[in-house]
Amino acid sequence: MTLPRIVVQPGRVRPFFGRHPWVFAGAIARVEGDPADGAEVDLVTPSGTFIARGLYNSQSKIRVRLYSWEERTSLDRDFFAARLRAAIRWRHDVLGWQGPETACRLVFSEADGLSGCTVDRYDRWLVVQFTSLALAQRRDLMVDLLREILAPEGIMLRTEKGIRDLEGLDLHDQLLWGEVPAEPIRIREGPVVFRVHLREGQKTGFYLDQRDNRQRVAALARGRRMLDAFCYTGGFGLHAAQAGAQAVEGVDVSEPALELARGNAHCNRLDNLEFIRRDVFTHLAERAEAGERFGLVVLDPPRFARTREAIGEALRGYRRLHALALRLLEPEGILVSCCCSGLITGEMLTLMLAELAAEMGRDIQLMEQRGAAADHPVSVSCLESNYLKCLISRVR
Repeated sequence: MTLPRIVVQPGRVRPFFGRHPWVFAGAIARVEGDPADGAEVDLVTPSGTFIARGLYNSQSKIRVRLYSWEERTSLDRDFFAARLRAAIRWRHDVLGWQGPETACRLVFSEADGLSGCTVDRYDRWLVVQFTSLALAQRRDLMVDLLREILAPEGIMLRTEKGIRDLEGLDLHDQLLWGEVPAEPIRIREGPVVFRVHLREGQKTGFYLDQRDNRQRVAALARGRRMLDAFCYTGGFGLHAAQAGAQAVEGVDVSEPALELARGNAHCNRLDNLEFIRRDVFTHLAERAEAGERFGLVVLDPPRFARTREAIGEALRGYRRLHALALRLLEPEGILVSCCCSGLITGEMLTLMLAELAAEMGRDIQLMEQRGAAADHPVSVSCLESNYLKCLISRVR
């Protein structure tokens, strides 16, 4: 079968031979044939040499998502089954994340060769996100394969903000198969139990990518008074309180998230936490004006930059946030700076801290530069998958 062909602009082929999976509109010289959105296509050089096989979407800036660099490979059921099995096998057999009350990311989009598809497992249930129109069109196939491989009790679809504009994809949160509890379920992360609402909240219900960072920060929290900004359902704060923090103050603007956080504290029999519903910037400014001081401040804001045009404004937001945190930190305090905006690099954050250190007269020592947990691997061919930064600093 002859597939429609996407011809790359002269001089733009190198990234795709290097296995980068995104072909933006500006890299395309012409389209040969009339592929429907979601159709299988071949990416070729100006001279017609095969590069890779992918799925087309005329409504997206990413016109083609590439999945195979083998000309004889079809993007059929067997192909997607093999990709899913390989991703799941790594989490189960190598990382050992399976069993009751376990939660982990089973499929991480580009990093697992399935651009536009994310699958998280929470105990006996799966939560799926599609950020590609083509894979969303194949959701029945993906559900069948996930049922065959994992036999879950239910599969929930969660959608990402702005996906309609990015992909021309009209999706809504919905049950895809089986049953998913209407009430929060329990998962365990080290010594801490969390309740997770699979039908509501941010992402797929919980920030699994911060697993290792939460436990690392907890080891630094003993005896310290901690402020957990953008605390969501209490991830960093609960681990710190469990590990011996003197007191934890969690702040977030979402009351439903804070209700879960308070319930999580109760489940873990922890009484050294307080969760406050406030705008984080306002709360930190008022705390600083009142002369409050903390031995540990965690900043884990939502994504500030979704487009390159928003980078400047995002950096101003991070700068303002960190300036407030530095005013709150006592000498020899610990600052944890998290950033989930893929467009903001670790170097940008480090430079920002250096500028603030000079302006505010504080010595800042960068002790650790961390990323996402191992179930969120980084593809070296698509460094955009290296989105999470977690900088741990000592502030004198």
